[in-house]
Amino acid sequence: MTTETPGTTETAGPPGDGDLPPRLTRLTFHGPLSETRAQRIVERLAASAPRTVLDLGCGWGELLLRVLAAAPDATGIGVDIKGEDLDRGRAAAKERGLDSRVLFVEETAKDTARGPADVVLCLGASQALSSAAPAQATAEALRALRGLVNPGGRVVLGEGFWQREPTARELAGMWPDADAGEHLYLGDLVDAAIEAGFRPLWVETASADEWEEFESGYRSDVEEWLATHPDHPEAAATRARVDAQRSSWLHGYRGVLGIAYLTLVPVG
Repeated sequence: MTTETPGTTETAGPPGDGDLPPRLTRLTFHGPLSETRAQRIVERLAASAPRTVLDLGCGWGELLLRVLAAAPDATGIGVDIKGEDLDRGRAAAKERGLDSRVLFVEETAKDTARGPADVVLCLGASQALSSAAPAQATAEALRALRGLVNPGGRVVLGEGFWQREPTARELAGMWPDADAGEHLYLGDLVDAAIEAGFRPLWVETASADEWEEFESGYRSDVEEWLATHPDHPEAAATRARVDAQRSSWLHGYRGVLGIAYLTLVPVG
């Protein structure tokens, strides 16, 4: 699972640079996903006895590795464009004894030839499957996912949606050029999945607690670094970025933007 909430930019330095904040060490998943929900998703996927798992925009592939651990006959591929996340995934796979069953590749997911697979994960990364403008990109990504899953397989899509119509003030507090038309509502998102050739096996959404855990964990490393390095040459720019991120959440999309986790079954 990867990809920041809309409009955010990571602030930490490269791994191993002791003079800069560590990167996202307080996050297990790169999104608002709790241990409890992740375990339920993994159990549902493992029950389908997958042999192949594809994770698009995998980040460090935490959910991918958990599916492989629960489905011992499966092999997996994680695709992402951020090499340091992939390195973290490789290290975790080796530590868990899964490195012989998983491949992490640094490449774009657009028009990927890595499928089809029995399980396809795409959490917070649908924009990697489409160059269309929101929210048309969501429909295009769903069609791409339909072509990447084997008959009888499963797709798990983690996708943003509006919980309610954002006000002009909330949109102004979000990311640059935020627009009410760039996300679907939950019902429309599920309808788009059905139109793309799926049946919705499970529909669930991130809770307020999951959001707060993610948003705080996302910035926690750098906040602690700023408190202990106030005069560092990078402190002013880093402080401005992280303050803008937090403001976007608290004054913009908090309670407005949701994340849906859809477990989908292809039709036919």
